Amino acid sequence: MSATTAALSLLGVAVLAVLGVYGAARAMRLEPEPAVAAPFGSGWEPTEHAVSRFHVRWYTVTMLFLAFDMEMVFMYPWTRVVSAMGAGAVIEMFVFLAVLLAGVVHAWREGALRWT
Repeated sequence: MSATTAALSLLGVAVLAVLGVYGAARAMRLEPEPAVAAPFGSGWEPTEHAVSRFHVRWYTVTMLFLAFDMEMVFMYPWTRVVSAMGAGAVIEMFVFLAVLLAGVVHAWREGALRWT
């Protein structure tokens, strides 16, 4: 049996397995129609539409969150290699943190962190 035949056979088995799972789920379903969606705000009625627009200031807050999220992604491996890399790694990390701090200062001056 060639590699192409084996790959196509495996793909066919996977497709049949997925179709079997969907068929079993459809056969075991209690109601033919899905339940009507209820609000999920801890039982509170929603005050606005689910696809309502957000204020543009949330964009800046989101970007700050992502920047500090990426900071943690870079700092965890950095802590593992800082002793082997020496002073150069420390300087690079402080430059990275200075760029992040400049972003926070800019957002603060623009009023992105003001909640009123």
